[in-house]
Amino acid sequence: MQPVDRLPFWPKLNGSYAPAQDTPFCDMTVDALHDCVGSDRHVGVGAITRDVRKTTSVEVTEEDGARRTVYESPYGRTEGVAGYDAGSHSWHPLTYPVRTLQDIAVLKACYEDLEVELDPGLLEDTRGRVADLDGEVLTVGGMGTSALMMWVQHLAGIENAHYFLIEHPAEVCELFDAMHRVMLRRAEIVCEHAPWDLTYITENTSTTLTSPDQYRTYCHPHLQEYTAIAAQAGRLVALHMCGHLKLLLPDLATLPVAAFEAFTTPTLGATTLLDGRTACPDTCLIGGTNAMTWLQTPEAIITELDAGLAPLPHHRGLVLTSAGVMPPLCSPDTIRAVCQWVRDYPARM
Repeated sequence: MQPVDRLPFWPKLNGSYAPAQDTPFCDMTVDALHDCVGSDRHVGVGAITRDVRKTTSVEVTEEDGARRTVYESPYGRTEGVAGYDAGSHSWHPLTYPVRTLQDIAVLKACYEDLEVELDPGLLEDTRGRVADLDGEVLTVGGMGTSALMMWVQHLAGIENAHYFLIEHPAEVCELFDAMHRVMLRRAEIVCEHAPWDLTYITENTSTTLTSPDQYRTYCHPHLQEYTAIAAQAGRLVALHMCGHLKLLLPDLATLPVAAFEAFTTPTLGATTLLDGRTACPDTCLIGGTNAMTWLQTPEAIITELDAGLAPLPHHRGLVLTSAGVMPPLCSPDTIRAVCQWVRDYPARM
């Protein structure tokens, strides 16, 4: 939230972007593409913790485009399967590990058995990567995901997540308690030892996945505890929230976080930069566009950006990005033209 010499601009380029481009861009690394378009960089540098178990196991294997995660405990066994999508360079759930009440007992045992420890080898490696990048990029790492959002996205899936919350709330909340204990410990270790600049809690929050009441009941209290640990340690924390947030802004404003990232505008998202700045005047907003924005001409994109920036009381605490991953249909030439406009924009600090 401090004044800067210009607006930062970070198009979120991942492994899916370059292969979809024409020569010479198709053969470039992500770093080379950023250099080519002139954008700022935001780089993940690794992890520093390890999981230790005594009576359970969680084994992950990959074969023929399928990632299988097998959970074993004294109460039984369950598994989840994700499939790899080459076009987006990402994994998507095909089968969730929670399909029965017994599966919840298996997952609960796996989380209750889990101890999180600092991994000295990973810490040394991560420190080395941070040192190599010092002064050139924003370095970032993560501490995990809250219980509700892990449950909805990765353990039960949207439909079963809500059915089980309605039909078996006690069992689900016991699982949430076990997950929360693990996250608290990881937050403590990360906030004490992490060498990176900014720590993410990767939520993917959206009122298209959970209701505002569910957020206030299950998610917000957990986030208050994680972010309080970070605040006490003097750490900068960002919440990655790429969905509909407008109904949650009053709750989000109470969390001691430095930034909301993937802040997505309508029509894909639900919240404008002015909405965010009005409700959360002390939080950095990283986003300000949506995927459809970047399917337009450079002139139309610039017009949309200008309209979003104009009504703001100031331009501190703002990083313009593609919000979600940059659509491969947006050319590097388009990104370069918008980047130059952002660099020249007469920001009010």
